[in-house]
Amino acid sequence: MTDPPVVGASDRIREFWDADASTYDATKSHSISDPLERAAWRQALSEALPLPPASVLDVGAGTGSLSLLAAELGYAVTALDLSPGMLAEAERKANTMGLADRVTCVVGSASEPPPGPFDVVVERHVLWTIPDPVGALRSWLDVGRRLVLFEGTWGSRRLDHRAKKFTAETLRKVMRTPPDHHAPYPEDVLAELPLARLPSPVPLVEAVHQAGWHGVRIRRLRDVEWAARLHEPWPFGWLEELPRYVIVADAES
Repeated sequence: MTDPPVVGASDRIREFWDADASTYDATKSHSISDPLERAAWRQALSEALPLPPASVLDVGAGTGSLSLLAAELGYAVTALDLSPGMLAEAERKANTMGLADRVTCVVGSASEPPPGPFDVVVERHVLWTIPDPVGALRSWLDVGRRLVLFEGTWGSRRLDHRAKKFTAETLRKVMRTPPDHHAPYPEDVLAELPLARLPSPVPLVEAVHQAGWHGVRIRRLRDVEWAARLHEPWPFGWLEELPRYVIVADAES
């Protein structure tokens, strides 16, 4: 009898996001569908990106939330994602919004980006899903002039943060609120992801330095935090609010 093929972390990650494609946008912060949060993200992009019309590579674009915002601002966007299912949603939304001529969808690994060159490489909450984040950051350095990471602190070990998270999870179970994803990430896959469950942005900043990017700077995205808190019903906005930030770096010093 032939042994079944071994399914690697990348294949399982792709399968997870393909399965998540139909439910992902139901969460307002995933789809950036709330008008106030959308405005906050539009401002964050305008401040971090070079002036349009610049070329943008959106790595881990998912259903295209950030790609479409950038396209609305006049950028030429290449949306890269490992999941064909997620990108199919991005293409559908681009067509509906009349932005198909500004967004090109490419199925592929974050560690093997299109050749570019791109004026800027962006990502939103993606590096934690990559088994070799420093290697991915180096590959982006090969094709991009600027790096923009939109990230958050999801794994704080502070007692007050853990208590708020536990309370929110308990309330959502009692109220039978649908989860943000179709399923939790498998524990054995999480074990292969060095930047999963970050307690602070320090490991991310260190990874950017290790990869060879220059002039690394960081800023809190307080307007995004505020907008995300407001669109959630009380007390979830307060209980689930977490620090968000943008990390920017350059290919040359």
